[in-house]
Amino acid sequence: MPELTVVRNFNTSWSPSYTPVAVFVGGTSGIGEAMVKALAHYTSGRVHLIIVGRNRSAAEKTFASISNTTEDPSLREFIYCDATLMTNIELLAKQISGIVSKINFLVLSLGYFQVWTGRNETEEGIDRLLSLRYYSRFKIIHELLPLLHKAQIAGEDAKVMAILGAASGLPVNFDDLGVKKSWWGGYRAGLASAPYNDIMVEEYAKRNPGIVFTHIWPGAVNTAGVNSYNFWLLRLFSPLVDFIIRRFMTAPEECAEHMLFALLEGKEGFYLRDYKGNAYQIPSKWYSFSDEQRQAVWDHSVEVTRCG
Repeated sequence: MPELTVVRNFNTSWSPSYTPVAVFVGGTSGIGEAMVKALAHYTSGRVHLIIVGRNRSAAEKTFASISNTTEDPSLREFIYCDATLMTNIELLAKQISGIVSKINFLVLSLGYFQVWTGRNETEEGIDRLLSLRYYSRFKIIHELLPLLHKAQIAGEDAKVMAILGAASGLPVNFDDLGVKKSWWGGYRAGLASAPYNDIMVEEYAKRNPGIVFTHIWPGAVNTAGVNSYNFWLLRLFSPLVDFIIRRFMTAPEECAEHMLFALLEGKEGFYLRDYKGNAYQIPSKWYSFSDEQRQAVWDHSVEVTRCG
């Protein structure tokens, strides 16, 4: 199990001969923001960073905190995108393609924690929570694959990371993949998104050899998302709940070290990892879907995200 010192030593030893391009979707706060800063630190600022989100001022604050210590001009980009809509993601991909000719690292941490609600649909008829925690990720990867392949062809890193809940062991209702029939839609969508991400990285890796795909569970991290209570009982006791749970949480900066290690360490195929960056053995009791089941989720995802 890699401890923090080991992880930091590994991250320090990583020294690419090229200037990497890294896209962080959901990088304006929390784990994503901390990973942006960590990657900039270990590259001494020699990295092209693209943050995708809805908070420009937060992204600019992050960029301002990063020092540039090399003569190579380091580029910093923020792109606004409401990723709940698939049409917006198509526009996002065009914008990114107009800025860079490759992508070495694509990190997906977008989403939120409000699961105590019913189904809340976007104008495209997709559950909003499930859109951010799964469908948008599926769509973003699909749209940006050409740029990842260009990095791969050049002999450089080409890696994708989805941050959510790897190898959760949660069940999948294959009769209701869109979570439309559940009476407690928000809760069910929150649960379903974790195994969907597991299946997503395996299926993308199978179809794109040479690109590394990782789904990782970050553990309990002290981020603003923890305060997203929309259940009246939790709101009533939120100060007490915050006090209790935050005592057992990891700081985003420490979490980012392990996330970056997991991103850089992967060599081929797909990985499901825990909060320390350890890779789970596959198959296992926590992840053992059949070919037919994975294909069903893939076909459903292609249809919903219009990636066909």
